[in-house]
Amino acid sequence: MNKTSDDTLRALADLNGEQRYKYMIKSALENEQIWILADEDGCVMLNTQDEDCVPIWPHEEAALAWANGQWKDCKPTAIALKKWLQDWTPGLIEDDLALAVFPNAEEEGLVIYPDELDFALKRKMG
Repeated sequence: MNKTSDDTLRALADLNGEQRYKYMIKSALENEQIWILADEDGCVMLNTQDEDCVPIWPHEEAALAWANGQWKDCKPTAIALKKWLQDWTPGLIEDDLALAVFPNAEEEGLVIYPDELDFALKRKMG
């Protein structure tokens, strides 16, 4: 996979949540992976007023940009798309967790349910 340039990351960060979501779908399908941040205790979690969310990113560099402050010990971790669909989606649903899709530096991102992402990915896969 090609490294994502700083200019590209800045441009992506300026997109609204819906645009970043569409980019996330496209990138996940092209690269066949989804990125999370994790440490020895598991993956990073964000909380909205209503949901506990697992943030996901389209590539390592976007996830790495979040590995600071309280998450400075976290490492970007790629999950193969096949494993995501097979294991992660059912697990997230079972744990009643939502997804924060490609959140920006202000922690803004579209919050969706794992089955919604699953549906969008599979629909685009054909």
